[in-house]
Amino acid sequence: MKPVHYISIIGALGLVALLYFGANTTPPAKKAEGGAPQGMAAGMSSTHTSMQPASFDSIETAARKTLPEHAIGEVAAVEKELSSLKDSVAMAPVYWKLGKVWQEHKQFPVAAYYYAKSAKLENSEKNLNFAGQLFLDLMQRGGSPAVTVWEAQQSIACFQRSLDLNPKNDTVKMALAAALIEGAGETMQGVQLLLGITRERPDDIPANLMLGRLAIQSGQFDKAVGRFETVLKQEANNTEAMYFLAEAYKGKGEKQKAIELFEKCKKIVNNPEFDKEIDNYINSFK
Repeated sequence: MKPVHYISIIGALGLVALLYFGANTTPPAKKAEGGAPQGMAAGMSSTHTSMQPASFDSIETAARKTLPEHAIGEVAAVEKELSSLKDSVAMAPVYWKLGKVWQEHKQFPVAAYYYAKSAKLENSEKNLNFAGQLFLDLMQRGGSPAVTVWEAQQSIACFQRSLDLNPKNDTVKMALAAALIEGAGETMQGVQLLLGITRERPDDIPANLMLGRLAIQSGQFDKAVGRFETVLKQEANNTEAMYFLAEAYKGKGEKQKAIELFEKCKKIVNNPEFDKEIDNYINSFK
């Protein structure tokens, strides 16, 4: 299974991890005074989990107001085509077509909704994963809290349906775990999915990376060290594992080990901006 790079669980130096290790593409946030750059929220759980999700009708209504006149006509034409159909098999490709029209006009939440509707009618694992991933990407970008909660719920529904079709797909399990933890605040459900992967494959790299970052976030630094060392035994130059292992040692109070790993990570990444960020960070705690 290929590493899953869209899942972002960050510690104190989260922004650097996002920029250089291919995690979530959340825009850079301001630096905390006297500390390390901050990326997303420090915890994995969503800050919006108690919020009522937006309704699709409200999302679509708002999106329609932004459409140029010719796009309104395009949407109306496909909706008219849909209204003439009664058979779900025939409706599925037209819902997909409607999703494409909304996507072409950069109304991605609405597009994802219609892609998901089509995928559910077809019961297509591939298309469910496509829609679920689109919802997950939108959720991780942030925005309106109510819409973000809705996107998380939609993503979870798509991935759960996909796993009903193919329970062995670990990549989908990883994506579902991200949606549960980051979007729905269902941390334990997400962790159980990840632990299920490592019970079957203890050396699984993406699951160990994610569990390791979760362990850092919850202050379980010894567990985090074990997770990242498992990855580095297989991929000695895995900079993501090396970086977070350094963060785990820092959390344990073993500053010299942390500094050595950060320095090694710098050499492998070989990027002047990364070097500067790491040097500033090291100076803040050594």
